[in-house]
Amino acid sequence: MGNRSSRGALSVARARGDARRGTGDHEGDPVGHGLRTAAAYAWRLLVVGVVAYVVFALLGKLQLVAVALFLALVVTAVLRPLADLLARRMPRTAAVIVSFIGSILVVLGVMALVGRVVAGEAGQLGHEFAGGLGRIERWLEGSPFHLSHAVLSNLQGKVADFVSGHRSELISSALSGAGRAVEFATGLVLALFCSLFFVHSGHRFWRWFQELMPQSARDPWDRGGRAAWRTFAGYTRGIIIVAATNAILVGIALYALGVPLALPLTLLEFFAAFIPLVGSPVALGVATVVALATKGPVVAIVVLALIVVIGQLEGHVLHPLVLSWAVRLHPVVVAVTVIAGSILAGVTGAVVAVPMVSVAWSVVTELRARPGPEPPGRPLGEKPAPP
Repeated sequence: MGNRSSRGALSVARARGDARRGTGDHEGDPVGHGLRTAAAYAWRLLVVGVVAYVVFALLGKLQLVAVALFLALVVTAVLRPLADLLARRMPRTAAVIVSFIGSILVVLGVMALVGRVVAGEAGQLGHEFAGGLGRIERWLEGSPFHLSHAVLSNLQGKVADFVSGHRSELISSALSGAGRAVEFATGLVLALFCSLFFVHSGHRFWRWFQELMPQSARDPWDRGGRAAWRTFAGYTRGIIIVAATNAILVGIALYALGVPLALPLTLLEFFAAFIPLVGSPVALGVATVVALATKGPVVAIVVLALIVVIGQLEGHVLHPLVLSWAVRLHPVVVAVTVIAGSILAGVTGAVVAVPMVSVAWSVVTELRARPGPEPPGRPLGEKPAPP
């Protein structure tokens, strides 16, 4: 009897457990596991999106300060190795001053040389442009376009009417451009001021920032910050090498083809190369227009072919060799990032988008590769319990 009663109680308990499990599966928890996981990711992504929107909104309001700090970090990444090298033979302060003054003198010398070249070729360039426009008109009137002279004259008249009718808007745009130049000069002075302290004692700033963090958060912040700076400094130095290589090749080609303003166009190519995948074609497009107006369609086609050659060289040789150790992003990701940055913040966004994404990716990779210390109370090597 005792065995029968115990077996009956056990069967009743099993039946109740099965009923509870069946009720939990169908009534108490009607949402599937996949939907619950998607919902958990969704609200977290919404929080991240709101935070990112707030950050970009603040940066938009403080655009001058943000751009100045970005330029300060770029100058620091370029000049800090030089200052460290000079600091081996002289005091740190003197090394920083010498590196800054020498760099400023080099930049001013290049700008003075470019201004002298433009001033010297201004008169000849005007005559060449006038003759080049006539050659372009005759080329468009011939094969294969066969445009009539009346159509071209009508187009020139429309351009002249537009300029005369929108003269006030053009003047206001020029004045706003002058205001932008004043803002740019202010941001440049602020960037130089901040970079001077970053080069001299940037490690002290970082140590002070770490002391503001809780003790448990200092190690992850330190590893993430060092990984971010390594990536940013490597990207900055690498993109300067890529830009200088592109500018040298373009300058040699333009000088060999006899295109006017070869030095200013080379400098334009150098600065345009800071926008990956987009800047170099735009700069070479400007050079193509100059070559078409001054040297004719044959030289313009040769300059246009440089867009393909420089693009292939930059994408398949320079970027893999120079930037692969600093930036590990697929070209599709780079292209989408540049376009998204240009939509959000114009040229500034296109310039800063790739280094920002690269820095964020390097920080995530570093923190995932080296997790924090294991919590106390668990033997070394023991796997944590599943959630």
